[in-house]
Amino acid sequence: MNEVGEAITFLLDPGSWSGTDGLGRQLTEQVLLTVTALLVVVLVGLSLGLWLGHRGRGGTFAINVSNVGRAVPVFAVLALLSLGPVGTGVLGPYGRAGLATLIALVLFGLPPVITNAYVGVREVDPEVVEAARGTGMSEWQVFRSVELPLAAGLVANGVRLAVVQLWATATIAALVAGPGLGNTITYGFSNNTYRYVIGGAILVALGAIVLEGVAALVERAVDPMRRVRGSGQNGLVHTPQTTAS
Repeated sequence: MNEVGEAITFLLDPGSWSGTDGLGRQLTEQVLLTVTALLVVVLVGLSLGLWLGHRGRGGTFAINVSNVGRAVPVFAVLALLSLGPVGTGVLGPYGRAGLATLIALVLFGLPPVITNAYVGVREVDPEVVEAARGTGMSEWQVFRSVELPLAAGLVANGVRLAVVQLWATATIAALVAGPGLGNTITYGFSNNTYRYVIGGAILVALGAIVLEGVAALVERAVDPMRRVRGSGQNGLVHTPQTTAS
């Protein structure tokens, strides 16, 4: 309990947040890493997953990409990248090894987004899709007006999984002298000062909770089926039952 108290004191100390190695700089790096990696993951992963799902082909490819992405250790990829040209320099506000960290995070975040996007589109009722085509809709209109809205919940869930995973995984960049809050944690371990370890872990955990909450709200907002169910429940009219005499 004393170490937890010291960790809280460390976090509340304004001096802990200042300087080039302070918590403020590390938090900024971690946020930038997470947001940038997420944008790339969404741009690439959603485009690929939704396209494959709409075509109805490439399911084996999508699943294999997901399995390979989950099987390959992120730290192994990051360590290999950090030894090459992409891991030796400083990438602006992302810090040293910023590019290597971004590449590793993108590779880690793609599987859930690609898989959920593909499965979400493929699970749309085929009869609904065929009915839309029967009305004369083009393939683009079918995708935009039918498949994408009905798949939005599962697609958003994949993005939600990715953003939390990216935030938490970004901390391992410190193991190759990279950016982020992991530097505070690794510093604490190497110097046996556990207030840094606990303090850094608290910040990472709080960040994950905030991101999870925001992602859950976004997921609820973009899922039309939730809105339909909610409006149906809110507008439910109970009619009195009468019995014949």
